[in-house]
Parts: sequence; structure tokens; C-alpha cells
Amino acid sequence: MQLGLIGLGKMGGNMRERIRRAGHTVIGYDRDPGLSDVSGLAELVAGLEAPRTVWVMVPAGAPTQSVIDELGDLLQPGDTVIDGGNSRWTEDEKHAEELAAKGIGFIDAGVSGGVWGLENGYALMVGGEAGHIARVRPVFDALKPEGDAGFVHAGSVGAGHFSKMVHNGIEYAMMQAYAEGWELLERADSVTDVREVFRSWQEGTVIRSWLLDLAVNALDDDEHLERLRGYADDSGEGRWTVEAAIDHSVPLPTITASLFARFASRQEDSPQMKMVAALRNQFGGHAVTAAGEAQ
Repeated sequence: MQLGLIGLGKMGGNMRERIRRAGHTVIGYDRDPGLSDVSGLAELVAGLEAPRTVWVMVPAGAPTQSVIDELGDLLQPGDTVIDGGNSRWTEDEKHAEELAAKGIGFIDAGVSGGVWGLENGYALMVGGEAGHIARVRPVFDALKPEGDAGFVHAGSVGAGHFSKMVHNGIEYAMMQAYAEGWELLERADSVTDVREVFRSWQEGTVIRSWLLDLAVNALDDDEHLERLRGYADDSGEGRWTVEAAIDHSVPLPTITASLFARFASRQEDSPQMKMVAALRNQFGGHAVTAAGEAQ
């Protein structure tokens, strides 16, 4: 199968490679000419056979809207656009409607896997019409992990990004719990090897997880996280999760508290946020702030 892929950053570049390893053709475009296969979107579209599929992996908001607007002028009826970035689900219906007016299909895809996805595969949560999804299923199969898990047609347009948003809200809460436990262990005089306590939890305990494995990786790199400033940014999806909870009258005290804890990190050098920052760097390659460095 052929695919156009726009945005070849930390995730997009690895996705291109994983899809190619599965035997598919990928034409990639990025604003960085050193990463691109083509010089622009017109050349990308011209290089694909109809019906075309173009996957967009650019920042949410205006950048995504700009790319979709341009694709709407370049693509033809029967083609399909996949938004695999972290767009707010409320934007998906708008994008689907704009493209549908030109006969172009639209799929929203929540993608999880971070910088490890090239080797481990990506969890995919997609929304859209069944026919559109079936046509591009070979690409989803190439990206997902081996086995039965890792892919879901979550529902209609918007369901994929909504599901990924909730996933990220849960992720916020899990990271916060590990961070709070780590800080408490560090403060206890009787505990002399916090890193090995975390390592001991990796097998046989009910709190073992990939995030725990990444926490151990971070502590192996910097045992007391002394090289990090206690600051952690938020991608926006935590906020959207809390807003959706308010709209649906669903109580989310843990996720909400984890979001507010990140806000607190911007006012002081929070020990807990050192762990959250380390975890975000481990799974997603997100930037960290060195100790003593101003934000």
C-alpha cells in the first residue's frame, strides 16, 4: 500500500520506518528538507496513486488546520486523510465535514507509543466510517504491535482522539502516583536505596507497568534525579480531559489533581515533577529542564 506521511518528527519519522519495514511505500514530507522525501505537499500527492491516503502528524491546532486545508485543495474524491496528531476531538468533526464536501474521507487516529514505537509498535485508537478505515487497515496493521491488541475502531469521527485524550489523562494520574511515591521514599531516612525499591516492583507486584520500567531507566541514568529541575509541561490533553469530565458531569479527582500538580511545578522546583519530567523524556522524548536552568 502507498501512504503519504506529513510530519517526520520524533514519532512521524519512526512511523515512516516501521510502515516501510512492513513492505509498504511511504512518501514523507517535513519542513526540514533533510528529513523529507519530497519538496512539498503537491509533490507528495502527485507521487501517490489514487485512491490516495495521507497521514498528518503535525502539531494540533493551526498547523493541522493549515495542512488539512491544503490537502483539501490537492486531493480528489475517494482519497482519505488521517489525522494522527493530538488534535482536540472537537476539531475532528469540522475537518471531516470540510473534507466530505469535496468527497474526501477523514479518519482521526489517536496514537500512543512515543519514541519506542518503532520497535514495540503503536497503540491506535481510530474514529471514522468503517469503509474508510477498512481501506487503510494495512497501514494500521503495520503500525500496531504484533498480536490481537493495539488497535481499536473506537467509534465515529472524533472517537479516536477522544479515546487518546482519556488515555493521556490516565497517564497523567499514573505518573503522578509514581512521582509521589518516589518523593516519599526519598524523604524516609530508613529507606537507603530508592532506585532498587522501584526495581523490585517490576516483577510480581500489582503496580508493575511500562511506566514503572521507564522510571527505573530514569533512575539508572540519574539515581536521585539531581540533574533535573522539578518542572513538567502539559500537552493540553490533560486539560481537555478535565474539561470533558465537567461537560459530562463525570468526577475525575485523580486526573484533575495530577494536572494541577503540573501547574504547581511551574511555581517551584518540585521533587515529584523531576520524576514526571524524567518519565515524559523516557517514553516520549519530551524535553527536560536541567537543574538550575530557567524555564
